[in-house]
Amino acid sequence: MSTGTYVFIGIVLVFLIFMIVIYNSLIYRKNQIENIKGSIDALLKKRYDLIPNLVSAVKVYMDYESKLLKEIVSLRSALYGEKSIEDRLKASDRLSELIERLFVNFENYPDLKANNSILQLQLELSEIEEQISAARRAYNQVVTDFNNALEMFPSNIIANILGYKRQKVFSIPQEEKKNINIKKLFDSHES
Repeated sequence: MSTGTYVFIGIVLVFLIFMIVIYNSLIYRKNQIENIKGSIDALLKKRYDLIPNLVSAVKVYMDYESKLLKEIVSLRSALYGEKSIEDRLKASDRLSELIERLFVNFENYPDLKANNSILQLQLELSEIEEQISAARRAYNQVVTDFNNALEMFPSNIIANILGYKRQKVFSIPQEEKKNINIKKLFDSHES
């Protein structure tokens, strides 16, 4: 074989290795997105399983808040009817609001505030809420990395061949970005 043939084979091999690295990088990023979606689902399930314990512990003390408890249980059930991760997280946000409202109402029940099992459940729920928030941030980061790879040369060529599409990051509606009117919030809880 001539030197030109070896050079050509070398160039082809370098090109193939380069394409394999890019391909593996795209697969890695796609799988990271799926992994974090699974983590979010696991956290939502953990909270889903914890809510009945909280509701049954609180029912004894809070006949007055039965409407709120029913809404929490109803939303908990509806949460898993949602198909997309975005819809599940929107329902999850509403559930978080109701749970937060429930915790605010604990202040009206000194026996409830002092109950160790309720305090433990409240602590676990708060921890899960933090983990869900962290998982959302991680999801947004891996989606951003994936989307960057889809748009950057030369990985965009392989991404187009594979048919990969941009993923959506989690975002909140415009109205939730506004400052909260605390007085209005407390007035609505009193009525």
